[in-house]
Amino acid sequence: MRFNQEPPYTHGTIAKTAVVLVNLGTPDAPTSSAVRPYLKQFLSDPRVVEIPKAVWWFILNAVILPFRSRKSAEKYASIWTKDGSPLKVHTEKQAMLLRGYLGERGHELQVAYAMRYGSPSLPQILTKLKSEGCDRILILPAYPQYSGTTTASIFDAVFSHYAGVRNIPELRLVKHYHDHESYIQALKKAVLAHWEAYGRPEKLIMSFHGVPKRTLLLGDPYHCECHKTARLLATQLGLAQDQYIVTFQSRFGKAEWLQPYTAPTLQKLARDGVKRVDVICPGFTSDCLETLEEIEMEAKRDFLTSGGSVFHYIPCLNEAPDWIGALAEIAEQHMIGWPTMMPPTIREELVKEAGISRAEAKRLGAKK
Repeated sequence: MRFNQEPPYTHGTIAKTAVVLVNLGTPDAPTSSAVRPYLKQFLSDPRVVEIPKAVWWFILNAVILPFRSRKSAEKYASIWTKDGSPLKVHTEKQAMLLRGYLGERGHELQVAYAMRYGSPSLPQILTKLKSEGCDRILILPAYPQYSGTTTASIFDAVFSHYAGVRNIPELRLVKHYHDHESYIQALKKAVLAHWEAYGRPEKLIMSFHGVPKRTLLLGDPYHCECHKTARLLATQLGLAQDQYIVTFQSRFGKAEWLQPYTAPTLQKLARDGVKRVDVICPGFTSDCLETLEEIEMEAKRDFLTSGGSVFHYIPCLNEAPDWIGALAEIAEQHMIGWPTMMPPTIREELVKEAGISRAEAKRLGAKK
């Protein structure tokens, strides 16, 4: 096996620490030409599609990509902003704010963001951090609930990258934080803030990204972790069991996925006389195609055209101060024992360099 060329090891080099926030990814532009390679990379991942490679190669390249790329590009165009893809914009801001929060807590380290599919790619960021002297790296997925289709795919990419590296840094990987108290509290505050502004719905729908049902039967804990998140959030909100519903969205293909499905559930609620629902997507920490287009646009249309009157989508946590604080806590707990604490003078310089402090982030959050 051939390893990547590296500079000679230098004795006495002070090792640095880095946190890498990893999200799913996004195409570079809302066009068919940009969406096609992104979809190909995503749907070629055996963690995502567990179909024999030869069979799936033909279906993907001959059937799915020629038709789905254009349709997906139209959907991306409907949510694209002047700054680009919402998912990338939010993830980049989260990484910047996380560095500021950790700096205020006294940690001297790098914080970068990467995408599992698309750019900036995980190998690209890991290579950059190594060149900057980072020899301790914490991988922090943007997925609160573990799934083999998401979190495990990130771990695969990390291990695959380092298979070609001679001097591998010390690695720590966050598996999940679906029941982390600070994450649940951040969700609670987001919901209560929305209700304070708009009142309470008849039903709160907690919609998670779906996965094939067979993954549950084969041992994937994702379904259980989604329900635990929902139970904990409902308890914090004081909701009775009949006041909220857990659903799963984004079904792809003809196989059975985790149920109940979000869209049919909303349609049935409307036909049964429910006039107002609120929908939150706790499994997404950044607003993206699946929340802004599939829920805020498509699901809303499904509910209203089926007889419902009022549909509210509660945005993802995005840059909410409580969420960035939760990320900082999660990162700290997984870095225990690493020498990241800095002298007070360096601490002040780092927070200033990050461009924003926790107090400033709270003020920005209050203005939204």
